[in-house]
Amino acid sequence: MFELSAPLVDRREVGRGMWVLAFIAPPIAQQVKAGQFVNLGLPGTPFLRRPFSVYRVDGDRIEVVFKVVGAGTAQLYEMHMGDEVSCLGPLGHGFEIGGSGKTVAKTVALVSGGLGVAPMPLAARDARAVGLRVIWVHGARTNAEWCNEAEGDENVWATDDGSLGFHGTAVQASPEADLVLACGPNRMLAAVAERWPDAQVALETYMGCGTGVCLGCAVPLCSGGYDRACKEGPVYRAADIDWPALPSNLHYALPR
Repeated sequence: MFELSAPLVDRREVGRGMWVLAFIAPPIAQQVKAGQFVNLGLPGTPFLRRPFSVYRVDGDRIEVVFKVVGAGTAQLYEMHMGDEVSCLGPLGHGFEIGGSGKTVAKTVALVSGGLGVAPMPLAARDARAVGLRVIWVHGARTNAEWCNEAEGDENVWATDDGSLGFHGTAVQASPEADLVLACGPNRMLAAVAERWPDAQVALETYMGCGTGVCLGCAVPLCSGGYDRACKEGPVYRAADIDWPALPSNLHYALPR
């Protein structure tokens, strides 16, 4: 784990209101695995750090993807080139791809919804590194909210209103695969757990410190007790989570 000042070097929009920021963070870029995250802090603000899955890596650069939903992400959006964030990472337990189990996997389905695209480019990278064929299934409410970047050998789109691709959810649109990795709203991940109990899911939850100290990211387990999403997670076996005990959506926006 590293803590460093990371300058902003690039910005692009990949969907309506969905932004990617690139920061220079060499040691994190060299070590991060799919499903791990960084905690970003803005100098001179009273806000806690914000957790973001690492979206892509390019040399010494790491990327994160986000939408403006509250005061913290609004400040990220307003950053100028060269402005720095305090970057802590890589954090958490990421996806386990290849090299384990009795059955040799040949295909992996990356199932994402909304901002659940966040860990998928790295997952595609790591899957290809062990020889897997990548099927990326992405769902959004409408065509306008679809992420226009994808890394699959086969890409499947789903929209709630049928304006692009399959009319329905990413879970419904997904073909079968040897390995399933998923990220998105908790209600989507609960559906993943019903269809693929052994799928690996990157959980969406509130986080504070990102290092396992504050206990603000407690995850209820079917076996009883709680895990810390920032340490034991954020990636879990889908059937191990007590989904009814988690909120189906997290609300980050500040009350007006």
